[in-house]
Amino acid sequence: MASDPVFHPWVAQAKVAPVAITGGAGAWFWNDDGDRWLDLHSQLGNLHLGHQHPAVVAAIAEQAALLCTAAPSFGVAVRDDAARMILDVAPGEPRSVLFTNGGADAVEHAIRMARTVTGRPKILAAHRSYHGATEGAIGVTGDPRRWAVPGAGSATVRFLGHYLYRTEFHATSEEQERDRALEHLSRLLDYEGPHTVAAIIIEPIVGSNGVLVPPDGYLAGVRALCDRHEILLIADEVMTGFGRCGAWFACDLWDVVPDLLTFAKGVNSGYVPVGGVVVGDRVADYFAERPYPGGLTYSGHPLACASIVASIGVLRTDRLVERAADLGDRVVRPMLDKLAERVPIVGEVRGAGLAWAIELVADRETREPLAPYAAPGQPHPRMTEILHSCRAQGVWPFVAANRVHLFPPLVTAEDDLRAAIAAVGAALAD
Repeated sequence: MASDPVFHPWVAQAKVAPVAITGGAGAWFWNDDGDRWLDLHSQLGNLHLGHQHPAVVAAIAEQAALLCTAAPSFGVAVRDDAARMILDVAPGEPRSVLFTNGGADAVEHAIRMARTVTGRPKILAAHRSYHGATEGAIGVTGDPRRWAVPGAGSATVRFLGHYLYRTEFHATSEEQERDRALEHLSRLLDYEGPHTVAAIIIEPIVGSNGVLVPPDGYLAGVRALCDRHEILLIADEVMTGFGRCGAWFACDLWDVVPDLLTFAKGVNSGYVPVGGVVVGDRVADYFAERPYPGGLTYSGHPLACASIVASIGVLRTDRLVERAADLGDRVVRPMLDKLAERVPIVGEVRGAGLAWAIELVADRETREPLAPYAAPGQPHPRMTEILHSCRAQGVWPFVAANRVHLFPPLVTAEDDLRAAIAAVGAALAD
């Protein structure tokens, strides 16, 4: 038998058997056998506008006919337009955008900027976090995907973040969890020497490690610690930006402004690979008269920038950010709350906007996870069974450890969303 010509990420090559898909439209995708699924995880959390949105497809085609590519040293109108549109919706009053090829290298450049500006080596990063698979990004990642990468994470110090359902701080309320998590972070800074710390990198709402929504005041507390010690705050909004959580950025839900903000995914629904770093005053001022030590051949690629301009235009015109907030509050939250009441393996549901996690347990009293928090690879057999049941019912969510994640496209029809959540509920009840 001929070997697969594609080397697949995160899996043993002999065990991979990808489902071949041949088309998609809106929140749906399909294969040539007549199977059709509602895309309940927007591929990898990026497909905010769904498959084949005509405005984005047309923008890419029009730009391709005009100018396919240009080096970042040249001025290109569509690049300027994309940057301005991002700055218009980003928290605070940021100064500029460094375009990258995706989220991981955006994190790499944000870290480089922080270390260069401060002259400090250390980065504080949370356990139960994910920031990308390149060497520097996997180094600040806090989940098991970093275990198999020897040597990654030089000068990274990890802290325990908030997670009331599995609290590390013996908290019994959101307020206790917030205060004790912040005290832990403050003490860790004292132990490490805050004058050695360049940045704290944080997902404002934790994404692939469980959709962990912070207690009110937590992000403001982290911002205050950074200000006290002149540490830069990096907000990794690759999964949470551009409306996913019911605001343009998750930081906006708590009115927190980071020094650097990384983005990708939802900025253009992944139609062309792109990411970037939104740069605030302190970093912009530092590099005003000093060259920045970095760059990319495809920084600000015209096709990617055209897709950004079109995507942000659709998000605004169709009020999809507001729609995500409404559907999350009015449809997803009540449906998942009812699901939790009637399905014994559901321990907790949590989320914001159209980013949700269903945490599954073997025992509600002890909160024993239904599957372990383990190294990457094939899902645990119990979770594979749940995923197969969902697929059989025409929905395709994402499973990670003991959780089912729901990140549907922001354009998903309400009736389809209700039917999809009901299908997930039926799979879990089975």
